[in-house]
Amino acid sequence: MTILITGGAGFIGGAAVRYILKHTEYKVVNIDKLTYAGHLSSLAGVVNSSRYHFYNSDICDRDLLREVFKRHKPKAVIHMAAETHVDRSISHAEPFMTTNIMGTFVLLEATRDYLEGLSRNARNSFRFQHISTDEVFGDLKASDSMRVESSCYAPSSPYAASKASADHLVRAWGRTYNMPILISHCVNNYGPYQFPEKLIPKMIINAERGELMPLYGNGTQIRDWIYVDDHVLALMKILEQGKPGHTYNVGGHIQKTNIEVVETICDILDKLIAQKPKGIKNYRDLITFVADRPGHDHRYAIDATKIGRALGWKAKQTFESGLLKTIKWYLNNRAWWKQARSDG
Repeated sequence: MTILITGGAGFIGGAAVRYILKHTEYKVVNIDKLTYAGHLSSLAGVVNSSRYHFYNSDICDRDLLREVFKRHKPKAVIHMAAETHVDRSISHAEPFMTTNIMGTFVLLEATRDYLEGLSRNARNSFRFQHISTDEVFGDLKASDSMRVESSCYAPSSPYAASKASADHLVRAWGRTYNMPILISHCVNNYGPYQFPEKLIPKMIINAERGELMPLYGNGTQIRDWIYVDDHVLALMKILEQGKPGHTYNVGGHIQKTNIEVVETICDILDKLIAQKPKGIKNYRDLITFVADRPGHDHRYAIDATKIGRALGWKAKQTFESGLLKTIKWYLNNRAWWKQARSDG
């Protein structure tokens, strides 16, 4: 079986490509525009596989998508290509609208054209899997229950709004054109090869370099966290066993304030690094608070009960075990994140 993955040189996409090529017999076709957050170096261990094909292209390129479908005849699409950083969406929203909304539309149309040429059995076995975010559900109060798959959307940032729009497009194409779609909403991911602008890698790198560790507001914003490889395992469960037309929440049920996350990073680094930067006694000394960003949601939390009951998935890593693995990876792969920083 051939799987077409969009955004396969990004953080989550790269983890998915590595897993599929190392642990399954599937073929992978990867389409990635290679913006600042896409790095082929994250795929160094699998790019020479005979089961891997790469296209450096934009998902808004209709002609390229038609050619890819015609040449490789995928049995599934895993759509992960997206602009994802909230801060960038606030300062410059247009790329988010172009990639996340128009790119999804173009991909859906290319998929629809491809499906029209398939037999009924081939069409029914095909899957269009769209990877979304918990941010589409918006801000939760402390007293609010966790969001379930059927919860109402209330996106706050341009990024979240663009992903919500993409979700609606996918559902509409599923219903109107009988496309066998799957949607998943995931919480904050962390792990190796994450671009250094994100909270966890940024704090690891800043601390290791003796730079200030800036936190928005008072650091009490709450997020749910999942190790990226656990997310990939969930995606494979959904692809192989999920019911077309259904949505699945993916999360570790690990709610942490941002300050808790950063303090845990500092405490682990204190144990791992004997020689600290000059003038630093404990890494917590580097934590500093900065003005909060506009429209900053206070809490996200989703209920991942459905995927556990329906598909038997459960996260393997605890927050502490996953964070330790992540920190060790960044300390041992300085060349990667230095290059990523310079590219961004």
